[in-house]
Amino acid sequence: MKKVINLLQEFSLPLIFGVIAAVIVANGNSHLYHEITHESLFDISWFNMHFLVNEVFMVFFFGIATKEIVESFLKGGALNPLKKAINPLLGTIGGVVGPVATFFILTSFFGQTHLNNGWGIPTATDIALAWLAAKLIFGAKHPAINFLLLLAIVDDAIGLGIIAIFYGDPSHPADPTKLVYVLIGMLVAYLFRQKNIQKWPLYIAIPGVISWYGLYSAHLHPALALVFIVPFLPSANKATALFEQEDDATYKKHKHSPLEDFEHQLKTFVDFGLFFFAFANAGVEFSEVSSITWIILASLIVGKMIGITLFSGLGSLFGIPLPTGMTIRHLPIIGVIAGIGLTVALFVSGAAYQGELMFAQGPAKMGALFSAGAFLLAFIMYKILRPDHTAR
Repeated sequence: MKKVINLLQEFSLPLIFGVIAAVIVANGNSHLYHEITHESLFDISWFNMHFLVNEVFMVFFFGIATKEIVESFLKGGALNPLKKAINPLLGTIGGVVGPVATFFILTSFFGQTHLNNGWGIPTATDIALAWLAAKLIFGAKHPAINFLLLLAIVDDAIGLGIIAIFYGDPSHPADPTKLVYVLIGMLVAYLFRQKNIQKWPLYIAIPGVISWYGLYSAHLHPALALVFIVPFLPSANKATALFEQEDDATYKKHKHSPLEDFEHQLKTFVDFGLFFFAFANAGVEFSEVSSITWIILASLIVGKMIGITLFSGLGSLFGIPLPTGMTIRHLPIIGVIAGIGLTVALFVSGAAYQGELMFAQGPAKMGALFSAGAFLLAFIMYKILRPDHTAR
């Protein structure tokens, strides 16, 4: 049974199954799909599956993403020392600028500038799916994987900032005064750390809940609550390998920091919970495909490929080296893989198109779903460019 669970997690199958189930139900019976995801629970109008998934469950998803960012700054992490991360960071900048520029160019070209609020959708990368695609294409120990993971981690950090700043609830204007609760949560987390509290659930249950309430009251995305709390979790002196999890028996033999325990003990819950996130957000009908679908898709794949290749390639030409074992030929392939924006792109699509722009939400989500096809394109490019053959 454990092997089956590990297999499902390794290949992000709960997320993929959730997408498939959502598309099947939404296209088979759209009314049933809406009832399942938006039917009020306990006679509370706003309390439904969609709320539980997007505003509660995703707290832990973004919390684990924040953990990876925090750990990347520790000894042995991708951002420590900073000099080895400069070229991938250039790629990260390109991976944000490229998609945004592509998005605005295409919306202008196709006369869709009224949908420009969706510019943040193609900026982030689905870390887990991109990691899986890179591992299958390049091989498990290839330096391009660490390059891509660093790029994706910082990319998502930027994505979190974009969500927090630019995608509040348009029907409820942001109330910055309520953010004082977030500051209180951070202060409590800081005091916990100063008192050397080693139980990570306490950081979630008290400062985490205070932070969530602050964001919710401020009409900002409460799913980002742990972004402000996780950095205060006591950590080890050095980073552990991303996505390389010890089994429970091995893990228990060694002492780990609260930051490590936070991810280890929640990762299975989050990995399988992504089924419900995908089901609640990916239920779009094929009839909803429109020009914004292709704009989002092109911005993710073409924009990422051009931006990452251009910025990292220029960095390499000007003396900021790529990791040993990589050449410029690897960059367009990495750029295409980084265009897999599924999870975060779905989340931002739901936030970007609200109210009068709700009609664009389904088509935009379809573009995010189609981005999963970047894996096949990257595989074909790898066979054509043969970057590892030329590197030798």
